[in-house]
Amino acid sequence: MSRLSAFNSPLLLGFDHFERVLDRVAKSQGEGYPPYNIEQIGENGLRITLAVAGFTMDDLSVATEDNQLIIRGRQAEDDCSRIFLHRGIAARQFQRAFVLAEGIEVCGATLDNGLLHIDLVRPRPEPKVKSIPIQGGGSNRTLDLSEQIVK
Repeated sequence: MSRLSAFNSPLLLGFDHFERVLDRVAKSQGEGYPPYNIEQIGENGLRITLAVAGFTMDDLSVATEDNQLIIRGRQAEDDCSRIFLHRGIAARQFQRAFVLAEGIEVCGATLDNGLLHIDLVRPRPEPKVKSIPIQGGGSNRTLDLSEQIVK
């Protein structure tokens, strides 16, 4: 079964990267644990806060992989000598992924009272204006793009 894409239009050149990002986002939406908040901090800052009660700093890892922020949690194995009469607190591992826009940088992460805070900065892009010269020539003239790409 083939899938229709919004990026199949001949007017949208070079947007295949966005299609892959949207696929990654769609795959990660099914995750519900751990719960999280995303807040804006100042003009260019973002903070992601995850509720990770019961996890220590050694149990958690934060990394960026291919424009994704990956947070993983894995608690150490329980002591076999402990006998639970009731076990209602889940000690499960998790992985939570956030797709980052181009240019967003992770500033740091802190663990405080069961909340993992990850601070991000979104730099303001400088507006770019480029004038393209128009060259004259015959109707059969083509550009040698191999030289243009090297520059």
